Amino acid sequence: MNFSNFGLDKRLMESIEHQGFTEPTEIQTKAIPVAVAGHDLIASSKTGSGKTLAFILPAIQRVSTQRALSKKDPRVLILAPTRELAKQVYGQLRLFTANTQFKTVLILGGENFNDQVKTLSKDPHFIVATPGRLADHLDQGHFYLQGLELLVLDEADRMLDLGFAEQLAKINKAADHRKRQTLLFSATLDHAQVNDFAADLLKSPKRIAIEHGHTEHQGINKRFYLVDNLDHKQAMLSHVLKNEDIQQLIIFTATRSDTERLAGELSEQDIDAIALSGDLNQSKRNQIMESFAKGRHKVLITTDLASRGLDLMNVSHVINFDMPKHTEEFVHRIGRTGRAGNKGDAISFVGPKDWLSFKNVEGFLQQTISFDEIDGLKAKFKGLKPKPKKKPVKKAQPKKAANKATAPKAKRVNKKTMFTLQDAGDMPIMRKGPKLAPNEIDREIAQEIDKQDEE
Repeated sequence: MNFSNFGLDKRLMESIEHQGFTEPTEIQTKAIPVAVAGHDLIASSKTGSGKTLAFILPAIQRVSTQRALSKKDPRVLILAPTRELAKQVYGQLRLFTANTQFKTVLILGGENFNDQVKTLSKDPHFIVATPGRLADHLDQGHFYLQGLELLVLDEADRMLDLGFAEQLAKINKAADHRKRQTLLFSATLDHAQVNDFAADLLKSPKRIAIEHGHTEHQGINKRFYLVDNLDHKQAMLSHVLKNEDIQQLIIFTATRSDTERLAGELSEQDIDAIALSGDLNQSKRNQIMESFAKGRHKVLITTDLASRGLDLMNVSHVINFDMPKHTEEFVHRIGRTGRAGNKGDAISFVGPKDWLSFKNVEGFLQQTISFDEIDGLKAKFKGLKPKPKKKPVKKAQPKKAANKATAPKAKRVNKKTMFTLQDAGDMPIMRKGPKLAPNEIDREIAQEIDKQDEE
């Protein structure tokens, strides 16, 4: 199978050959024919599988071969969850549209709003954007989507996890017409919110699942080490840096403050390290990523901000200094290495605070994970035992007050004779005895009544 089998436009095929693409990946092989045929699509594949090209090529094929629905409205809208991923998608799109008449724009949060208004006023054919900023422009009428032909949602699960459901619904409503085609890509199809959202957006979609959401790269060597505390983690990190053959390394931490702290400590050890976190402005983040991508720094320390969408060919190692809070991010983190068929190493430090996250990852991967050890750096920590489940305490039911109007009167029992007196006027019941004459019966009854009155 090669790209010529898809029946793509001749000019597009020339661009594919010029870029050096030869054989399509599995997701491209299955998704491109479905998308080119005009079907809605919901697809999942592991990170680094080539899904970006799986929607870019059908998008360009459509605008190249079909008449536009509108002269002013954008024809293709591609939404991505983060600025970094949107920028990467835009970069690949530009490779194929650079020598065409099609105008492409990138709309990101954190950048000059007024400049974006001017850009949108030039009636671009392609828009690549993050959903929050695009919805802001849509609210203010800076562009319209009545003529949109293709809506692409890249990493829809991530967009929903980041809280963009309202913005996505608004964008969908603005472009809701029968001629619109929708392609939705997600890391997993086992995401309830994604499936509910897809039911609203897509019309009779084709479904493609290349691999399960818990499947990670086979070309990545995963190692896990138990650690006792923060000092132990840093000693382990120093050992790895001194003894591993590292081209470039990404270290993932739990907090923004740790990125700066570790970068400073590594720099003091004459290790070229740079920190990337969400509190930096977009210009600074772009500068850091471009600098790292060009190989100017050996180590990048970041949060989950860089766990998806970054296609860095020279990253040989990934270290989880802290285990991820969101389980599926583990696969995306380690997917930053082992790209394009290369081998990679993923190292994870597991301390007492990481234990629950580690067990969640173990369940997510559906594997029993064993730990490696380094001589001289063995941990005393051996894991945490699961807490026994507490039996639910049954709450005492409040006693119901007796209804005085309906409750039967208590029976009085004569302890001496065991006679039961149900009411003052009731005839007492006597024990069975010898048969008495009528006058003796009257006398016996009278005596019994007198005894009870005395008592």
